Amino acid sequence: MRTALAMIILAATTAAAAGAPAKAGQQETVLAALAIAADTPEVEVYRGTAYVWLGRATIWLVIPVAPAPGHVLEFDWGSKNDTREAVVVINGKEVPVKAGGWDGFKPVRVAVPAGVSGEQYEVELRRAASEKATFLSGVRLLATGEAAAAAVGAKPKTMDLEVGPVAPPPETFAEMRPLWDTPTRPAAPCPDAGREASFRRAEANGRRWAEALYRCRRFVDGWLGHADPATGLIPRNLTQSKDIWNAKDSAADNYPFMVLACALTDRPMFDGRMRAMLATERRVTSRLGPLPDTYAFSKQGFATEKINLADILFGSSEYVKDGLLPLTEWLGPSPWCDRMLEILDAMWERAPVEAPHGKIVSTSVEINGEMLQTLARVHFMTGDAKYLDWAVRLGDYYLLGDRHPTRDMTSLRLDDHGCELVSGLTELYAACHFVRPEKARAYREPIHAMLDRVLEIGTNDDGFMVDTINPRDGKVVKQALSDNWGYNYNGFYTVYLVDGIERYRQAVVKALGALRKPEYLRYPWEGWGSDGIADCVEGALNLYNREPVEGADAWIDANITRMFGIQKADGVIEGWHGDGNFARTAILFALWKSEGCTVRPWRKDVRVGAVRQGERLLVSLAAGEPWEGRLLFDVPRHRVHMKLPMDWPRINQFPEWFTVEAERSYTVRDLAAGAPAAHTGRAMAEGIPVRLEPGRELRLEVAPTP
Repeated sequence: MRTALAMIILAATTAAAAGAPAKAGQQETVLAALAIAADTPEVEVYRGTAYVWLGRATIWLVIPVAPAPGHVLEFDWGSKNDTREAVVVINGKEVPVKAGGWDGFKPVRVAVPAGVSGEQYEVELRRAASEKATFLSGVRLLATGEAAAAAVGAKPKTMDLEVGPVAPPPETFAEMRPLWDTPTRPAAPCPDAGREASFRRAEANGRRWAEALYRCRRFVDGWLGHADPATGLIPRNLTQSKDIWNAKDSAADNYPFMVLACALTDRPMFDGRMRAMLATERRVTSRLGPLPDTYAFSKQGFATEKINLADILFGSSEYVKDGLLPLTEWLGPSPWCDRMLEILDAMWERAPVEAPHGKIVSTSVEINGEMLQTLARVHFMTGDAKYLDWAVRLGDYYLLGDRHPTRDMTSLRLDDHGCELVSGLTELYAACHFVRPEKARAYREPIHAMLDRVLEIGTNDDGFMVDTINPRDGKVVKQALSDNWGYNYNGFYTVYLVDGIERYRQAVVKALGALRKPEYLRYPWEGWGSDGIADCVEGALNLYNREPVEGADAWIDANITRMFGIQKADGVIEGWHGDGNFARTAILFALWKSEGCTVRPWRKDVRVGAVRQGERLLVSLAAGEPWEGRLLFDVPRHRVHMKLPMDWPRINQFPEWFTVEAERSYTVRDLAAGAPAAHTGRAMAEGIPVRLEPGRELRLEVAPTP
């Protein structure tokens, strides 16, 4: 017998409130039943159960039972500790349904609306216009009360099932589509067919560059429309947490990529409102010295009276590593870098945990992984040994004691919380390789043991990582594939760069190569939301920068398109702090398409694309209206901004493509004008003057001067 706790009955006229459960002892009869089978079109599997996700498919059912009072449809309703939504259309009558809060499947009931008639039931199940779509593993038609008594002894009917694709949503920015889809034809094609093909590819890249940055700019507008009028700060999300700003979400995941989007597309806003938001955040949210705490807009003060050091340290760690550190890697010295350093120093001044080798900030795997990554990089950036000293405390804590990630832990998450540790320890190992070789020697065997164990039990046949493993007993705890497989492989590739161990490189190559398989083209990373796609694309793109495996580029293009399709017309993506991940990954994608080139001033009709040919760069520029400005080239930021001795792959970094050295000379040739111009790398980083005529493609060839 089903318990009342496992059942929700929804009235046909409401989508929000759950009705009363079936009374104990009430007679029920199953009139028809259907379980999603392994061969059902669009089938997926969660926790061993086959299901169809309404975010990707529409379900039609024909039930050979005449409608009658007392009939109820019961769905095996999927959620992942969240609320899921659907529209159930029963013989033409729509019933919105919203339920969830559990992990897996539970029965959810919908009473057949009054007045439904006909010879049989014809039911359509489709996604709602908003919220997360549910996923269903089974359906039953039940008779209750008097209807059940009349149907006693009847054999359950078989439902006819049809599954079809969801109709694509309307184009969000339809007015921009001609600009993004229509090639600009050159006045005179290159006589060399190979170079002409490369320039055509560069031109196409420019249109994708334009789309990515336009979407980032609209993302900024969308979120600024929800900023608190008094402080200008953005909320944690646009639903339950609209009243608060917090460090671990608003500051760490969303705001920094508004800053970066403005740095690339709107310098006045970057220098104005974005800096003002930072100054306000520092002024109103700093609670323990410079350490930020959650701020409530309705109070115009802190959300809680009591100070919780653990919460403040977690929020600070997230803000530093996920937000301020990527900004610093791109911008170099800036007020955001200053904010990062003051928070980082204050965290370690207040480190509350006594450890064998000195005080540390936390015992949390996520916080410590974030600190390892941050401290290793900041040590080189500042030249201050204290940061590496603190990182070594953590390295000793995990690698030289009884907390080894795979020898001692019974649970190691390879998702976006646990992956921080794998990458963090390998970044520390790389840092020690260059400046503390005796410590690197001590870490080498434990690091290799960790990576080998993850490869042994934490990957599927194609090299993608599962969500969670028990490394002690070798079992998979959570089978779902982690969208952060690329984040983890950053660490493997780092150790390959340091030690030359080919099996770690081959693990990366294997996973990138497997992206060509059809099952990964539209894989539901973390439930098909924007965040899962963004993390997966970021990881793939960062590794592709080092290992350009055939087919991975097409997968990146296809999945960026999927991610772009989620954005709403107002610029908001899904209305939570993960929207910033959309912008971060879109910027990574844009920089790939332009080989790191940007323009000032940015304008939505300007396109910049590039293709690398050895040491040469072929650049295509075009605009819909006359434009005059500067074309900026990227620099080796890992060395110029971060002072790193090697460009090892890092979570949330912006990969370097074509970069210029400050003191080197380069030749830039306009293929139409013919006369080459010489520039230093420093001048190219600051921007060379460019003038664009409407509808005319400008082709440049850039090469180091011999």
